[in-house]
Order: sequence, then structure tokens, then C-alpha cells
Amino acid sequence: MGKLYQEITDEQARFIEQQKMFFVGTAAEEGTVNVSPKGMDSFRVISNQQIAWLNLTGSGNESSAHVQMNPRMTIMFCSFEGAPLILRLYGKARVLHRNDSDWSSYVSLFPETAGTRQIFILDIEQTLSSCGTAVPFYEYQEDRDTLRKSFERRGQEGVEKYWLQANQESLDGFPTHIKTLTGLEEN
Repeated sequence: MGKLYQEITDEQARFIEQQKMFFVGTAAEEGTVNVSPKGMDSFRVISNQQIAWLNLTGSGNESSAHVQMNPRMTIMFCSFEGAPLILRLYGKARVLHRNDSDWSSYVSLFPETAGTRQIFILDIEQTLSSCGTAVPFYEYQEDRDTLRKSFERRGQEGVEKYWLQANQESLDGFPTHIKTLTGLEEN
């Protein structure tokens, strides 16, 4: 049986720090529910009531569109090595773009990464730990470098052009506002 907490415990924070991957779930009031795997060095526990994660450019921008319409977010970690554990973080999220006043204070928490698109801040309402005994063992080998190389090759201008082409709407047609929130202009 799972155990609910009202904040991230010290033990949970240590567990999070060791993880190489997490999953993000978001949804608008209707339409597609989105669950995305995330990796790289893109997650920070700010306090026992708040986390931040760095969102890199991808083929979609579902989390941004959803959070702007409905701030609910769930983040899930699974133990693939050692003792079994599933940890979920529930709360209300907001999305930051480079033009937001507190962007620099959050982006400085992460290594400089080509393709950086947004930062999500999640205010924790509760956490849930459960056994995870059905989750198989997997061994971490290394991060993939395909995404990093692609963004380095495109350069910032190429990444921003991609945002305008592929990241302005969710699958359900909900706006992400990436053009206005980042101050981009179409050429």
C-alpha cells in the first residue's frame, strides 16, 4: 500500500537525486493525456515543497500547453536498480520562458544545455511512495547524446525556428504561446 506525504521527505530527495530518468504527466480539461519520459541532468529539488525541471526542445510541447490551461502535474520516478520504489510528486505547475523575470535564477541551477526551451516549477501538494516490486531491473549505461548534438548543430537560431514550426500547438490544437512568451518573430 502506498504512503502519502505532504512534502518531499529527505529520504525521497536522496532517491530523486540518484535517478537518471523521470516521467511527467499533464492533461488539459479534455483531450489527450500526455506522459513524457525525461532524462539528462534536468531535475532539481528546490525545497521540500518545490521542484524545477529543465525542458528541452522536443517534437511536441504538450506539457507547456497543458500547464497553461490546467496546472496539475504528476512526476513519477521508478527504481530500476536496488530496492523497489515508485515515487510520485503531485502539485500545481507553472512554465517559465527565457523572458520571465525569474528565468535566470532557475536556469542557473542546471548545466548550460543546447535546446533549452522551458523550465517547469512544480509546487508540491503531496507525494506518494509505493512498492514498485513489479518494475524490472534495468542498468543505466549512459545518456544519449543525439539530442544535444542535434541542437548544437542547429544552433540557437535553428532551434528557435523549429519552435515556430513544431512547438506552437499541442496535439489537440491547444496553444503553447512559445512565440509570444519567448519574443520570437517569424522570418
